[in-house]
Amino acid sequence: MNLSFYGHSCFAVEIKGKKILFDPFITYNELAKDIDVNSIEADYIFLSHGHADHIADCIAIAKRTGCQVVANWEIHEWLNKNGISNTHPMNTGGKWHFDFGTVKCVVAQHSSGLPDGSYGGNPMGFIFTSTEGNFYYSGDTALTLDMQLIPGWAKLNFAVLPIGDNFTMDVADAVKAAGFVDCQTIVGVHYNTFGFIKINVEDAQASFATAGKQLLLPGIGETIDISNN
Repeated sequence: MNLSFYGHSCFAVEIKGKKILFDPFITYNELAKDIDVNSIEADYIFLSHGHADHIADCIAIAKRTGCQVVANWEIHEWLNKNGISNTHPMNTGGKWHFDFGTVKCVVAQHSSGLPDGSYGGNPMGFIFTSTEGNFYYSGDTALTLDMQLIPGWAKLNFAVLPIGDNFTMDVADAVKAAGFVDCQTIVGVHYNTFGFIKINVEDAQASFATAGKQLLLPGIGETIDISNN
């Protein structure tokens, strides 16, 4: 399975030929200025919550590609009101069988408001299971004991976790989260984009290595093969 990183918490994976994009925030991210947002293809967009730094490019990409957007009920309604009708609403605890595999929505401890100030519903994380591999994207979240439930739902090949602190988990809590979800390979996101979430990358990787885990930090625009982890 390949994972392409587009900065902040935006990344894409391809499963069974389907291009799946997460939390698109590219146009307004100065660190992603070399990414041509109009070149990004998507069959699905998954939104973890409603904050602008996770959905800013969603409407434009969805209109251009005709992809299906998966989000909580409140974001689904907001998208419908803003011209995006190809949506699939979900909520915490639910799962759905898509043409690429199964997705289960899990708890994320955070907040969620939409760019116009309206209510953004509950934030969520996602567990993806497929014949090509399993992974967990936590979305923006604090460390929670609920993460200990995840190994009962899926044996993970990798997990995507925030590591930037201030708004989400820091590195130390992300190391604990990796233990809770029983995963050795972590892709770090939600760091270094803003002054509030600057981290020391070398120290972060060393912290995971000390715990016997691998922290992958792909560059913006880089695609990595994560299928064998």
